Amino acid sequence: MHAVAEVQRLGGNCAYIDVEHAFDRVYAERLGIDVASLWYAQPMTGEEALEVMDELCRSSAFDLVVIDSVAALVPRAELEGDIGNMQIGMQARLLSQGLRKLAGSASKSGTTLFFINQLRNKIGVMFGNPETTSGGNALKYYSSVRIDIRRKEAITTGDKAIGNRVRAKVVKNKIASPHKEAIFDIYFGRGIDFHGGLLDTAERLGVVARKGAWYYMGDARLGQGRDKVLMALREDPEKTKVIEDAVRDTLARDPDAALDDVTDGDESGPAATVGLDDLDD
Repeated sequence: MHAVAEVQRLGGNCAYIDVEHAFDRVYAERLGIDVASLWYAQPMTGEEALEVMDELCRSSAFDLVVIDSVAALVPRAELEGDIGNMQIGMQARLLSQGLRKLAGSASKSGTTLFFINQLRNKIGVMFGNPETTSGGNALKYYSSVRIDIRRKEAITTGDKAIGNRVRAKVVKNKIASPHKEAIFDIYFGRGIDFHGGLLDTAERLGVVARKGAWYYMGDARLGQGRDKVLMALREDPEKTKVIEDAVRDTLARDPDAALDDVTDGDESGPAATVGLDDLDD
């Protein structure tokens, strides 16, 4: 949904194919989506969903088309059959056929296709990675970029969980270097914490320095404690823009700079700081 909001903010047209029938209009608007200008559909079968996606691509009217989700793409034969009479491989065959068409349509129109998928456990796997994604191997093959997003730990205030810290890893990338990672926070009810991610990245890049509990940008004092700095940034778009521009300038000179200090639980790094009660001092 954040991707849809960002494309719309830049003036693009988006479509959202809700195969799970779980689209929340209020939550979407809270994340910044202009629901009134969003093309939206709730197809009943996998065949219908892929045909709709192909038609949208061929129209060349959309910059981004999201399908939510691959796991919910139920073939018509399975939907019309009796519960329990599932034929093995039907969804994989459906995707293989559909993606052959979609690859050409998307390439000609320049439309970005965004597939949301879920992890499943392979049955009977004793050795190696037991995890796999729904829909067979066709989506893995045709995708230009694949990102694995997993929860690292809960973000808490007191005994209450208010969000998750997640790790996103690029497991395939045809258009840039793969295997890059990012760590960021997602809060329940309001999505990805842009300001928190910006502050952590700025600190890793040296744009912002932390001395004890105080944060500085150059000689300017931003505030004491991460929470108070984030509150100040949310209330001051101009200051946020200055930090964002400095981060972008630094990354333009060295695109890999922000990845140098991404840690996996080192208490000295920002990735380990998730208890909000501990950040005020």
